[in-house]
Amino acid sequence: MRAIVRAVRSGRIAGIDQRRLTMSQGVSRGAGYSRRPMKLVIAIVHPEDAGALVDALTDKDYRVTRLHSQGGFLKQSHATILAGVEEPQVDDVLATIRETCHARSQFINPMPPIMEPGEFYMPYPVEVTFGGATVFVLDVARYERI
Repeated sequence: MRAIVRAVRSGRIAGIDQRRLTMSQGVSRGAGYSRRPMKLVIAIVHPEDAGALVDALTDKDYRVTRLHSQGGFLKQSHATILAGVEEPQVDDVLATIRETCHARSQFINPMPPIMEPGEFYMPYPVEVTFGGATVFVLDVARYERI
């Protein structure tokens, strides 16, 4: 692998994208095990932001996986974005998430409490802020591309 990298950099081999080659330099021959410190970025985002976030990250040559998830206070669906990146790239990924994912406000009607017969309860809409992103950055003990 190192011989190939040297040949591409010296110009003896043409037609290979040097940027992509540099990304895979940390992978040793054989099993494809990376020796570089890796991080797993997990971002839980609103579904309206997920498509734009995946597009923005893939435009910057990050590999991402989008999963459907559900839960939280409003029991609405979310998108979970997984990205395995090298340690120096974490700040760029977080900046992309900040640029792409935005908080929103919504009015909801609260559930009426259990009441005795004859009691009257008038629910008023409550403004709830949701969206944006919840991000976790985890250390990766081992990374392999098979």
